[in-house]
Amino acid sequence: MTAYREFHRRSIADREGFWDEQARLVHWQKPFSKVLDYSRPPFAKWFVGGQTNLCYNAIDRHLEARGDQKALVWISTEVDAQKTFTYRELHAEVQRAAAMMQALGVKQGDRVVIYMPMIPEAAFAILACARIGAVHSVVFGGFAAASLAARIDDAKPKLMITADGGSRMGKVVLYKSLVDEALRVARHPPEKVLIFRRGLDANMASVAGRDVEWRDLAQKHAGAQVPCAWLESNESSYILYTSGTTGHPKGVQRDVGGHAVALAASMKHLYCGEAGETMFTTSDIGWVVGHSYIIYAPLIAGMTTIMYEGVPVRPDAGIWWKIVQDHKVAVMFSAPTAIRVLKKQDPAYMKKYDLSSLKHLFLAGEPLDEPTHVWITESLGRLVIDHYWQTETGWPLLSAHPGVEKTPLKMGSPSFPCYGYDVRLLHETTGKEVADGEKGVVAIKPPLPPGCMATVWGDDARFVETYFRSFPGQLVYTTFDWGIRDKDGYYFILGRTDDVINVAGHRLGTREIEEAVNMHPNIAECAVVGVADPVKGQMPLAFAVAKTHVEDQKKLEKEVMETVDKQLGAIARPRAVHFVTLLPKTRSGKTLRRSIQALAEGRDPGDLTTIEDPGALQQIKDALR
Repeated sequence: MTAYREFHRRSIADREGFWDEQARLVHWQKPFSKVLDYSRPPFAKWFVGGQTNLCYNAIDRHLEARGDQKALVWISTEVDAQKTFTYRELHAEVQRAAAMMQALGVKQGDRVVIYMPMIPEAAFAILACARIGAVHSVVFGGFAAASLAARIDDAKPKLMITADGGSRMGKVVLYKSLVDEALRVARHPPEKVLIFRRGLDANMASVAGRDVEWRDLAQKHAGAQVPCAWLESNESSYILYTSGTTGHPKGVQRDVGGHAVALAASMKHLYCGEAGETMFTTSDIGWVVGHSYIIYAPLIAGMTTIMYEGVPVRPDAGIWWKIVQDHKVAVMFSAPTAIRVLKKQDPAYMKKYDLSSLKHLFLAGEPLDEPTHVWITESLGRLVIDHYWQTETGWPLLSAHPGVEKTPLKMGSPSFPCYGYDVRLLHETTGKEVADGEKGVVAIKPPLPPGCMATVWGDDARFVETYFRSFPGQLVYTTFDWGIRDKDGYYFILGRTDDVINVAGHRLGTREIEEAVNMHPNIAECAVVGVADPVKGQMPLAFAVAKTHVEDQKKLEKEVMETVDKQLGAIARPRAVHFVTLLPKTRSGKTLRRSIQALAEGRDPGDLTTIEDPGALQQIKDALR
């Protein structure tokens, strides 16, 4: 592994020289004067003084060489439609969307909340924000009105962009009515709401003076020419909210220049995506994977990107592989959960299509178990690369580097630290580095490399407190994930150290779910834990204390779940709600969540010497039976 090891060593030993070279992969309107400013740890500023634009790097710079190449292919098995946009056509649509935003008063630095299904207009809106220097905040369409309102209040947007509806598994999801509900309770609602009408909600209501129809405004701005705003590298490109251990979501804030360079470099060294090839990422634009590897990175690399509205098993379990065949996909990116779903289907679907164009399938989002890794590798007959990263990092943290050296893969392992990351495994109490084969917390010695979060939106103190204060006496970024490294240097991720659970690659704070459960008028208190799930990785499980005696537990459970749906969305719905008369707590009043989780997973609950009432734990055992 000499090539990889030397590549990684240099990225840490000579950070500035290394990233100066990577920065040549993108266009700079004005060259940077300094590669790294780390004068205020842990805040890192990359490519200081340089001016660039994400939209220019994704579209404009390719017009001369590949203007007529496909840039965006939209496929929807939900509404049975497909559309293709060349780089030139995408350029025109993005400029038109940018002109529409400007007509609605959006200026450089203003926030735009995008709450849209997987449709081309969502991509136009994201790229248009980047073009004019507005800060986009995309909210996943599965979040309920209360969650949307919390994100609106934090970002304080000038404009909101939505659609009448989306579709999932053939069922219509009414986006606009959720937006109306969110804006009724939001303290900082936007002045205007721009709506793309798909014809999925015949009864969609309109608010006079606030709501604007996309198609009406688009007609007025056909052929618009909107120049790119040249932004200093460290200005904000977007905010993306992620769950934490408090009920209040954190706005991960990303820069412009570092983000562009990190994504361009990852396409070369990790994903091996060449200009002219096609990349198919099965995520949603509401998640970081969708931001990085549906919208920005493939386009920055001059590739064709596929945007898919649908699920992996409709119309049948061969749909993804049909897309790979029909569009000659070279690089594919998905999640272990999706592969575990496909594992239950007839393997003939995979053999039915010509997958010879596919170089690699990358998987990330939650730990990939060894049996699933073996199954998909053997079924596809292609390299399947597990890699690990977070919303906060914006691009991979651990991965094989096939663009640098084709190292052997170990099933269930995301291989090695990515270039730029000084990864350490630290003992949870002493903070000292652990030996090979010992479990430790995956941590990064700062500065964080380009493309990682710059801070928490509007809250520098929370950034430092959340991510850099886990180990007293040393400044290290913690991922809140357990890891282990074998004698060959391969890493394995073992799950979370905190109260955040990973449901099908989507991070949910147990505290957020607890707050939602507690909104039910008959719930006094509750504890939510994440328990292992064979398909989704983890699922929330709730234990609740009712205020009054419960005659019909099934009825109350249904009501509690409906309350969670209303507050957070169905994505956060617990697998079950068990009712007890008291929760297991220490004598100082701390709920023993790890012990509850252990019992739910059939493990030893650990040290219980501090428990106030042992009977509470027996109730948990009885409920689980």
